[in-house]
Formats: sequence, structure tokens, C-alpha cells
Amino acid sequence: MTFKELVKKALFLEILSGLALTLKVFLKKPVTIRYPHEKRPVSPGFRGRHAMVRESETGKERCVACMKCAMVCPSQCIYIKYNGGDGTPRELVKYEIEAYRCIYCGYCVEVCPMNAIVLTEHYEYSSYKREDNYFDKERLLLNWDEHVKTFKGKGYFNKFWSPPGIDIKRLPVGKRESINTGK
Repeated sequence: MTFKELVKKALFLEILSGLALTLKVFLKKPVTIRYPHEKRPVSPGFRGRHAMVRESETGKERCVACMKCAMVCPSQCIYIKYNGGDGTPRELVKYEIEAYRCIYCGYCVEVCPMNAIVLTEHYEYSSYKREDNYFDKERLLLNWDEHVKTFKGKGYFNKFWSPPGIDIKRLPVGKRESINTGK
């Protein structure tokens, strides 16, 4: 054992330097958030609870049952049934999303030509029952109503409906109308 190591052990320099570091960190402002009392601000583009957009004039859903969202979903968590077709307009009968299977990729939102489905910024929806996170059409519309209450102004517009760098003329008609009217 060298003299230098003996001095370190005798004077407890390593322990004192550790205590100094602990004291320095102890006196700093904490970086944690006291969650139930303080809510973390949601970043733009956050993908939270699903909602189906309701037309403000008619009160009906925007979905035209094109099935694109169900086809593009990698986790296959969207179930749709409709009436009509073969020359007659489709009428949406059942629209369900199993939130536990969803990976929140946002493909359903991007592919929808009518901007009928959105992933809201709401992140507090844990539950003790599995059925509470199995969203049917009525529950999705209620999610939309809750989501719209948080906005002030003319209507809700998701800035991710119109990605930067894409010419608006290349978007489907439903998306163009949503972007132009801001609804």
C-alpha cells in the first residue's frame, strides 16, 4: 500500500467527495413532477386517446366507411361494419377500436381521407376494466366531444392533417375541405 492510498483511506476522501456530491444534488431544485397535482404539458403531435370527429353542423360522424384505416392498421385493432355499397352510399354501422392492441402509430389518422379519426392529446385513461378501453362509435364520439371542449375558437384543426411540404391539391377532397375550413 502506497502513502497516497493510505492518506485517502485515513481521511475518507472518497466518502467525503460522495457526500459533497449528495449535498450538492440535495440542494438543487427537483426535476420530478408531482403528477396528480401537476400535469406535464403535452408536446405537439402527441398521440393519445382515439376520437371520431363529429361534424359541428349535423352532429354526425365524418367517417364514410372507406375501410382505409382498418386496412393500414399494423395491429389490426380497428373493426368496421357498414351498410350499402354497390352504387349506394355506405352507411357506418359499427366502428370499434381496441385501445389495448393499438400501438399508436397514427397511420389511421394519416390515411383517412375525411379526417374522421384523430389521436387526441388526452393521456389519462387507465382503467380497471378492459371494456373501458374498447372504444365503440358512441364512445369515440364522446371522446371527440370531450376533446373539442378544450379548444377555444372556431373549431379544431390538427396541424398534422396537412404535413409541411405537401401540396394541398394532392390531398383527398375531405382533407382539403377540413384544411380550408379549419374544422
